[in-house]
Amino acid sequence: MDHYGRRVSFSSPTHPSPSGARGSKAPVGGSNRLPSSRERRPALAALAVILILLGAAGSALIALRSGDRQDYVAVAANTTIQPGQQITAKMLARGDLAGKTGGLVKYSEWKSVEGKYATSYLYPGQYLSKDSVTRDRIPAGGALVGVTLEGGRAPAGGFAGGAIVQVIQVPAANQPGGTSSTLVTAARVIDVSGGISDKTTNANTTLNVTIEVPTAKAVGVASAAASKTLVLVQLSADTPTEVPIDGAR
Repeated sequence: MDHYGRRVSFSSPTHPSPSGARGSKAPVGGSNRLPSSRERRPALAALAVILILLGAAGSALIALRSGDRQDYVAVAANTTIQPGQQITAKMLARGDLAGKTGGLVKYSEWKSVEGKYATSYLYPGQYLSKDSVTRDRIPAGGALVGVTLEGGRAPAGGFAGGAIVQVIQVPAANQPGGTSSTLVTAARVIDVSGGISDKTTNANTTLNVTIEVPTAKAVGVASAAASKTLVLVQLSADTPTEVPIDGAR
């Protein structure tokens, strides 16, 4: 109060407000300011786009891989098919595989297997190839053996079904001076696929032949075929075979 008894104010309307005081318009330091919702939206949108693209790429990869898989004919569970046994629909099942599966029977073609005869033991879950079956019943005392031949192991023109061949084992490449032996004097060719050389390009390929041999000689022929020491020599069609032809053929 002054000497007249009046209240005196010591505040000045022009005195600056302290920094940070309520009602102050002075800017606060911006280095610690959190981003606003508007500033976060572009970042969230970009992240969403990236996640969508990654999901689409993963789905495309799964689709491509699943597209490589196909269904093939397999032996049904708890079923073992013996050589010469006739195959029925109940013995077959569906199985899928991916990758190179040349020679296997597609499930859509399972009817081509039904009613035929197994050329060897077929076990549960095993996939059937075209060489696994034959349309002819294997006669008693006979067995069918599949062999793969390269150039020089069979006539260049190959064989036709029903041809008569002599089965010879020759020394391996690393056994110079070895002797050759006749494994089967006369065997019948049951089925043929491929060729010694490609007729279009003349490139060397392989000849797949199924031959009918005596059961007692099947192991020796199969071993020679696996070691690539087998040679087939074509004989006259009138040559009697070691496995006689019965009335079923």
